[in-house]
Amino acid sequence: MALPRPSASLRLVPRRASLTDLSLAAEQCRACHLFANATQTVFGEGPVPAKMMLVGEQPGDQEDRQGHPFVGPAGRMLDRALDKAGISRRQVYVTNAVKHFKWEPRGKRRMHSRPNFDEIQACHGWLEAELTVVTPAVVVCMGATAAAAFFGRGFKVTAHRGDVLASRWAEKVIVTYHPSALLRLKADPEAYAATTAAFVADLERAASLAW
Repeated sequence: MALPRPSASLRLVPRRASLTDLSLAAEQCRACHLFANATQTVFGEGPVPAKMMLVGEQPGDQEDRQGHPFVGPAGRMLDRALDKAGISRRQVYVTNAVKHFKWEPRGKRRMHSRPNFDEIQACHGWLEAELTVVTPAVVVCMGATAAAAFFGRGFKVTAHRGDVLASRWAEKVIVTYHPSALLRLKADPEAYAATTAAFVADLERAASLAW
């Protein structure tokens, strides 16, 4: 299983930096081509340090426009799930494995396109820097892209969902669904309810490890 190699963004990461320093430095990142079509870099946000760190895939359309992580439909889904799990969004640090929105045009709309492994690797230095500053007790990887950032290409979320795993970047990692996966299931009420319950249970398990 191929793990992320040393990132092109690492040379841009300031040493012994605060979260503000990292966020400002990331605005200049050109480690991959995704910056060219993005409105802006969308860095992580939340308390520092934080007991729990949530890692998603990449900014979406609204995140790219507003400059904040998880403020679109998937963010609202995440907020509802956190509330059900008894976790305040203000308690957790939220970020993405990739900091620029990857999209392709479809008429007047900008449609999400999943980052490839090279793009995940190119951005990995920023994620490593966030982990160093945030020092979470537990990391929750939401979706396949976040899982690939910690466990490499080919990692199967469905095979390990809810398990407590260790990686070289974090001692306790729980892999679960991405909130956008729940949104795609809304047309199937039974599948939506079951998947949402599993997602909330994974957040509850992470909280039990963090606090």
